[in-house]
Amino acid sequence: MNEVLNTLEPKILWKYFGEVLQIPRPSKKEEKIRAYLVDFAKQHKLECKTDKTGNVLIRKAATPGHENRPCVILQSHMDMVCEKNSDSKHNFDTDPIQVKVSDGWLVAEETTLGADNGLGVATELAILASDDIEHGPLECLFTVDEETGLTGAFGLEKGFLSGKILLNMDSEDDGLFFIGCAGGIDTVIEYPFSKEAADHSLTYFQVAVKGLVGGHSGDDINKGRANANQLLARFLYNLQQKTSFRLASFNGGNLRNAIAREAVAIIGITPGNENLLNTAIAEFKKIFAHEYRITEPNLDLNYAKTQTPAFLMADANRNALVNALLACPHGVLRMSDEIENFVETSTNLASVKTLDEHVLICTSQRSSVESAKHAAAQRVAACFQAIGAKTQHSEGYPGWNPNPHSPILKLTLDTFKDLFHEEGKALAIHAGLECGLFSEKYPDMDMVSYGPTMRGVHAPGERVELSTVTRFWQLTKELLKRL
Repeated sequence: MNEVLNTLEPKILWKYFGEVLQIPRPSKKEEKIRAYLVDFAKQHKLECKTDKTGNVLIRKAATPGHENRPCVILQSHMDMVCEKNSDSKHNFDTDPIQVKVSDGWLVAEETTLGADNGLGVATELAILASDDIEHGPLECLFTVDEETGLTGAFGLEKGFLSGKILLNMDSEDDGLFFIGCAGGIDTVIEYPFSKEAADHSLTYFQVAVKGLVGGHSGDDINKGRANANQLLARFLYNLQQKTSFRLASFNGGNLRNAIAREAVAIIGITPGNENLLNTAIAEFKKIFAHEYRITEPNLDLNYAKTQTPAFLMADANRNALVNALLACPHGVLRMSDEIENFVETSTNLASVKTLDEHVLICTSQRSSVESAKHAAAQRVAACFQAIGAKTQHSEGYPGWNPNPHSPILKLTLDTFKDLFHEEGKALAIHAGLECGLFSEKYPDMDMVSYGPTMRGVHAPGERVELSTVTRFWQLTKELLKRL
């Protein structure tokens, strides 16, 4: 148990967040957290049901005197993004998340924290367990696999919910209240290559880009952060101009919704050309450090000798792969013409994995304009189709159209101002939210998304600002009372 949580307020919320931290909950592996939720409902004698997708719904009756109030849905997702530093021994399938308090923030140093969306889960549990909070009828919905496919929201059946007001607890900025989000689609590429026997006359090196900030491919895509896959491809492209080399593998990034922080290539060069490699590394380390001196202060490009690999790619495949990775768009493609400083369309070159006979490349595209979302996906696919790769698009998910006249938005903004004497701000978010799918299945649902301030989400070092968690808790309780 992370004993530091026992010192934090509100105690009941941090109590349940501490329990959530003990339970492994990678995306698509929510069995343990689901069992915990079902057992929680039994212990508290609350109505509970699950659907065929794995979503859990726990109902709590209104406090006395509030039985005729509208039913309110509180919603969060069970899973978390599992990212860690390359030298971390943490096992997300078995180990609890370790945290510490630093300068007013709760932080996980070597891994993601899982405050996204574990704090939402903990808040719902704390409300369900409390007997001193005024509220009408409550439905607490916990969905599965939000991070890698919105599977729970896709699989949510009509009629599973009875409430028509939904508070989504999956946003990351205190005082910002979201009423719209981007839609998204994934583009997955399989590039086959010809395998050749490793040349034992060559000297082999591991070339690595490391130390990047990474982050959420929606929330952080406009912050000027580097993508490790593209930096490594750029280095290899330029290395080709200086000396010949063979490529054995290229691996970088992990998750489709995280900006790649690390990338590694295994290359072979002729003995005696190590000085050329050393010179090129030094040159581009300096170039990258200058270009990203503000956003990537810990960026590192390095190399080290390694063992002879099992096989090499044919040179034609090497050239095609490096060229396509460099040409593949990444980042903001278009800013909104209607909303100031709002990203309309973006794409993320998320991961590159060298497998036995092909390279698997995963990318994701987002846009608040449906046609632009598909155009971005086509643009990415075209880069790799040009080198003979097979491309496939996911089903995708819809955006959530903003309703600036939403009654729950007005109540939320009024309540926030009354509590904290500050003006909240309503806006749309470039990240995907489950609300877009909820609105398809429940078109009359009135929704707002909010949460405490989090930074570094989807990357090691993820943190949440403690003072904003207290405000988030106070706001949620007061909203339930006023509703």
